[in-house]
Amino acid sequence: MFVGLIVFVGIQLVPTKRNQSSDVLETDFNEVFKVSNNLQSIIKNSCYDCHSNNTNYPWYNKIQPVSWFLEKHINEGKKELNFSTFGDYSKRKQKSKLKSIINQIRDDKMPLKSYTLIHRNTKLNELQKKEVIEWFTKLKDSV
Repeated sequence: MFVGLIVFVGIQLVPTKRNQSSDVLETDFNEVFKVSNNLQSIIKNSCYDCHSNNTNYPWYNKIQPVSWFLEKHINEGKKELNFSTFGDYSKRKQKSKLKSIINQIRDDKMPLKSYTLIHRNTKLNELQKKEVIEWFTKLKDSV
């Protein structure tokens, strides 16, 4: 038990890279497509923590091994879709990502249930889902 306690305390000293930036890039999704304030708020609240260059970290991020898990999860999310660099994607990739976003939201796969379980305010209600899906569909058809 004592060894376990020492290991737990010891791993608290291992730093993780934080995904935080105050810069809003000109390639940011909300900049490129001039998203309305309401829709921008929904997208930032429900998507940006895992799919942008600026994560709003919860208090428990300071505890290892939780922060390692979060870091890995955020890196995977950004690899799949990064709203901060969306404008750098080719038109074909943008269209593909928009189609994927629509399907993920429609099928209740995003935001992740494991995420909304702890962050209840990030779960999209039916009206928000409808609004986001309609807007993304129009955008996909115009890209």
